[in-house]
Amino acid sequence: MSKIFISCALPYANGPCHLGHLRSTYIPADIYARYNRMKGNEVLLVCATDEHGTPIAVRAEQEGKEPKEIAERYHKMIKKDLESCNISLDSFTRTTDPIHYKMAQDFFLNLYEKGYIYEKSMEQLYCSNCERFLPDRYVEGICPYCGGKGARGDHCETCGRHLEPVQLVEPSCLICKSKPEVKESKQYFFKLSEFQDDLEEWIESNDKLPANVKNYARQWLKEGLRDWILTRDMEWGIPVPLKEAEGKIIYVWGEAFLGYISSAAQWAHKQNKSWRDYWNDRAIHFIGKDIIYHHSIFWPALLMAYGCKLPYTIIAGSYLSLEGRKMSTSKNWVIWVSDFVQNFDSDLLRYYLVANAPLNRDTDFSWDDFQRRVNDELADVLGNFLHRTFTFTKRFFEGRIPEPGAFDEFDKDFEKRIKQLPDVVSDHIEHFKFREGLIEIIKLAKFGNKYFNDKEPWKTVKSGSKEAATCLYLCNQLSKTLAVVLMPYLPVKTQEIFKILNLNAEEMVWDSASEFIPINHEIAKAKPIFSKIDDSVIEDQKKKLYENVEEEVEMKDIISIDDFAKMDLRVGSVVGAEKVKDSKNLLKLMVDIGAKKIQVVAGVAKKYSPEDMLNRRVIVLVNLEPAKLFGIKSEGMILATDDNMSLLTAEGADIGEQIK
Repeated sequence: MSKIFISCALPYANGPCHLGHLRSTYIPADIYARYNRMKGNEVLLVCATDEHGTPIAVRAEQEGKEPKEIAERYHKMIKKDLESCNISLDSFTRTTDPIHYKMAQDFFLNLYEKGYIYEKSMEQLYCSNCERFLPDRYVEGICPYCGGKGARGDHCETCGRHLEPVQLVEPSCLICKSKPEVKESKQYFFKLSEFQDDLEEWIESNDKLPANVKNYARQWLKEGLRDWILTRDMEWGIPVPLKEAEGKIIYVWGEAFLGYISSAAQWAHKQNKSWRDYWNDRAIHFIGKDIIYHHSIFWPALLMAYGCKLPYTIIAGSYLSLEGRKMSTSKNWVIWVSDFVQNFDSDLLRYYLVANAPLNRDTDFSWDDFQRRVNDELADVLGNFLHRTFTFTKRFFEGRIPEPGAFDEFDKDFEKRIKQLPDVVSDHIEHFKFREGLIEIIKLAKFGNKYFNDKEPWKTVKSGSKEAATCLYLCNQLSKTLAVVLMPYLPVKTQEIFKILNLNAEEMVWDSASEFIPINHEIAKAKPIFSKIDDSVIEDQKKKLYENVEEEVEMKDIISIDDFAKMDLRVGSVVGAEKVKDSKNLLKLMVDIGAKKIQVVAGVAKKYSPEDMLNRRVIVLVNLEPAKLFGIKSEGMILATDDNMSLLTAEGADIGEQIK
């Protein structure tokens, strides 16, 4: 039996949770935690809200409130969001808790006394109007690397690079919009550069780290590590515990990591246990890929300096886009968790976000695809198998598990698959391949439906033979096995399955998945576990979402001629067209643009049939970043009018001709 320390990336307390947060971090961590508890391992699953830093201070200043008021508001929201999706945290605390303050200051002092933290003068941006030095998030400008506008003083969202405020081109104060000046300031730095070799060795030798984490860390190590500023000039935060550092606080990335530890310490105090036993056995971080750098470089270096055991591995979930576009909270192109769970069971969300793509790959949330997966996979495959099994057991065998007859080869193969499933799923979860485990579960449910159909118990029961009894005996066994292995994925819906099976879900451990239900065990009356989602429900959700886009379009600024010049519009000829399965709006088109052919998924199916589209000369935006719609890659965009979807055509123009 192992003790496993599992942490979820700390949600920042300046907004509620959206679906992207769940997909990258909290659902995968919860699946892994629930699975390990079922395996008999002791699990400590921790998280906390990250409540310091400039974004909260900026918002508080803009709203005329204290930063802690902002943090308190969103801590409650985030806690409710996570609970609504049954994230089974053992401890969910706050980085404003006194125990966290003490831990962070003690950690800082330890590194300072060892010589890993030193004082140095540096150039910083100073706002004469606000009469203060400007911490990173108080500054915006143009990224010096990629030219991205709206880059923050610590990070460019366009290219992902870490920045310092003085690096920004055309910087401005976020509060008063004035141009800051450069002044000298004394700050404290962490000797990150001293850990270059040790970090390279750890990254390369740790075969538990996934490829996406290793590759990202290698890029930063290749550039060479520089010492990292560990303090800021501001009031909101944990004060630097040195007399000569009055007015300075510890940089949020210098103390937020310790939220994992302080959360665990508070749990340990209540439980009268040692959190260190869990950390030293196996510590696993679940994060989003946007903070790989911090967790694979900065955090391990801090732990090395302190003398702590390093994490066992770091699992970084990739991004979730929405209807083929990058999710944006500022533009309201987002689905909030609180809105989703008002309309749908949280287990449906858990299923879809896991089933949609491997965790280490970006994926897209589509309302149409969500409906398709729920209806086809959960309702038609899994739900149908369970309902038929329970209904026929009640009808033909008085609701009791029948005694089977002699197994034929089909029965033996089915039994073998049932008993193998827990090991197959277990292997995938152990290797953090949560989607692959779920695929195996649904695959066997599909096979169960085939077995049921081929065995035709509604016919064989009339013959007086044991064939129907054998069929229903094995189908009930699969129902139980499916319920057990689905518990980490669908913690609510599996309770309903166990209730029908008259089995105590709390007694179910992973090994019980392959243990068969005794003959003559009585089950309860069948009830539908999964219901199909009507088209009207999905249309309502899409309408709400796209209403936000319409509002945004009306308000957005005029673009510059330089921005327009970046658009590569060309004449293309549609050489192939077909409907996208399960979508009323989309066509998959193959478009010849002269130099090559590209695939485009276009939302014009309500007006044009595939035959209508063939050989049309259309205008195509060809340098659009590829996206996936309904799981199909789209490499461009066909131009059409907004209201009635009329195509913008270029009959008579040459294929590949550029629109200028």
